Amino acid sequence: MSILILAGEHDPSADAMVLALQERETEVHRVDTAWFPAQLSISARLRGGRWVGNLRTEHHVIDLQAITAVWYRAPRSYQFHALNAVEERHARTEAKYGLGGVLASLLVLWVNHPMRTAAAAYKPLQLVIGAIHGLRVPETLITNEADDVREFAAEPTVTKMLGAVSIVEDGRRKFAHTAVLTDADLADLHGVEHTTHQFQRWVDKAHEARVVVIGNRINAFTIHAGSDAGYVDWRTDYDTNSYAVAEPPADVATGVRGMLRELGLVYGAFDFVIGADGEWTLLELNPAGQYGWLEHHTGVDLTGQLADLLMKGQP
Repeated sequence: MSILILAGEHDPSADAMVLALQERETEVHRVDTAWFPAQLSISARLRGGRWVGNLRTEHHVIDLQAITAVWYRAPRSYQFHALNAVEERHARTEAKYGLGGVLASLLVLWVNHPMRTAAAAYKPLQLVIGAIHGLRVPETLITNEADDVREFAAEPTVTKMLGAVSIVEDGRRKFAHTAVLTDADLADLHGVEHTTHQFQRWVDKAHEARVVVIGNRINAFTIHAGSDAGYVDWRTDYDTNSYAVAEPPADVATGVRGMLRELGLVYGAFDFVIGADGEWTLLELNPAGQYGWLEHHTGVDLTGQLADLLMKGQP
């Protein structure tokens, strides 16, 4: 048994996972794809319909055939030095389909397989699949037409990113959290036409919840915001949030399991709004969502659950 972790060098959750697997006396290898090609190499041959060979780091040789599970945590991009822009683009593409392709072909448990993660990242798809599996979803508009935004926003509406919530500009990271549309926003929608945007009906809420599914285990946590900004988007003010372990309704548990099954995932972090009436409304699914801070605040051993899943080698 050999577990491969693909993660960045500085990742506390990956650190904790290595320790958890070592405590379980399981062989574990941690690789950051940013090491390629300076500190990571690969040699693999196709034999009998499978890739046979090794990954080599500065300190270890990893037998591809010995790997029984892969945790695709959050590896960084390949790093190429001393190449011009054209050469780098070529090298990056070849590495993606070469190194990435060999790893993607490993017929083992993936948490989660990068192709499945990429497909599941489409939020419009998530909402449709969630509804199919009986989950309540908010009224949503995807558009780049200003008139439709104004019409939709006749009732309280928020805008939120379809992709990453941050960008790096001039060396600084900037965040675009969920925000309530104001009259001033609606009066000046210049730029909306340049790309698609997501607008959702504001859901009156008592609090929110994150549901972390690890294999067959469902862990639910309520999130209680302690500030006005946090009430709109709890990610804006972690310091004032409070957390509690919760039991999701049966239909929610059935719905999230159905979503993961249809998307081919074994791990998922779901975000819900819980209304004053107790109804749960799905906001989104993150196939590689964070969980470490929930362990810290609640004491639930999510790392241990994930380690056990990786050792088991199947959901």
